[in-house]
Amino acid sequence: MTGMDDGWFGHRDTDNSSLGDWFVHTGKLPNGLTPLIEKCEEQGMTFGLWFEPEMISEDSELYRAHPDWALKKNGRPFCRGRQQLILDLSREDVLEYLQETVGGVLRNNRISYVKWDMNRHFTEAYSEALPPDQQGEVFHRFVLNLYRFMAYLNENFPDLVIEGCSGGGGRFDAGVLYYQPQIWTSDDSDAIERLKIQYGTSMCYPPQAMTAHLSASPNHQMNRVTPYNTRALVAQSASFGYELNPLHLTDEERAEIKTQTDRYRAVSDMILKGDFYRLINPFTTNACAWMFVLPDKSKAYAVYVRQLNLPADPVKVLKFKGLDPEAVYHIDELDADFGGDELMYAGVALKHLWDFEATSFTLTKK
Repeated sequence: MTGMDDGWFGHRDTDNSSLGDWFVHTGKLPNGLTPLIEKCEEQGMTFGLWFEPEMISEDSELYRAHPDWALKKNGRPFCRGRQQLILDLSREDVLEYLQETVGGVLRNNRISYVKWDMNRHFTEAYSEALPPDQQGEVFHRFVLNLYRFMAYLNENFPDLVIEGCSGGGGRFDAGVLYYQPQIWTSDDSDAIERLKIQYGTSMCYPPQAMTAHLSASPNHQMNRVTPYNTRALVAQSASFGYELNPLHLTDEERAEIKTQTDRYRAVSDMILKGDFYRLINPFTTNACAWMFVLPDKSKAYAVYVRQLNLPADPVKVLKFKGLDPEAVYHIDELDADFGGDELMYAGVALKHLWDFEATSFTLTKK
């Protein structure tokens, strides 16, 4: 699957316009989305699209027609966040508008995936549609209609995958997860930062609900340089994707992508269906490790990541969890057999890894 990000709608040439105008930007796409979708499908990919349905730009057809549809009190000062306002989704007419416009784009195009963004916090939570004594209901009404809108999309487009996002983990809550099966875990895609982010998120949410991307190095947030393999192993322990400019990839990186995607397909059943175990805590040690075990304990997959080297590192072995203690397991990466009890109680010796290096272990019961 490939996705088209911000800028495809209204007259969105800068980030201060067009939110709410959910129709194709004909200046950029004079023939609509169809030629782009067909080109993607010719390459064996499905097509995804970015929306930010809860927002409205002052420079938009929607705002010019309905300035009272923004959450603010007319005639009073108000705050902008990211040069945008929040659409008053507590209103029934706003809900109907979103169902019609966003639903229309999805209905008229072969779109298999939606990235649903929400990029600013609430400030003036005031609705022009409610009397003063009901202004305290705005938040509650907003969320109820948000859920109704998500339910509408689920019911009318049952094959559509929707990924929630709000600067990343700001949208990680059980209410949204009911309607959107995966959530962008964080805008910080640095693999070493992601150790704590994903480890912490896993305390409440399963890894298959997290999305993670292998992104460019040096990382555009941290300017950190990390090995290609480490970036892959960390991102592949969730719902996996790439966030790269393919024109900048070397021949070696292109070849490695095929190897990585083959590996992810081989272990994805464990990530999606397996029991998840945290093995080494990155908050208290200089490493991080985790693993997945199928419920019948026939297969398992573990990842170990070094953060920074220490002169005398206390982590010498990796002890697994959740295996059948009576079984024998073959570890592909070591080309050796071990007892399940041996792997859990004695562990395997870890080879020396340098800063930010990682390794994996793929186990199969014999």
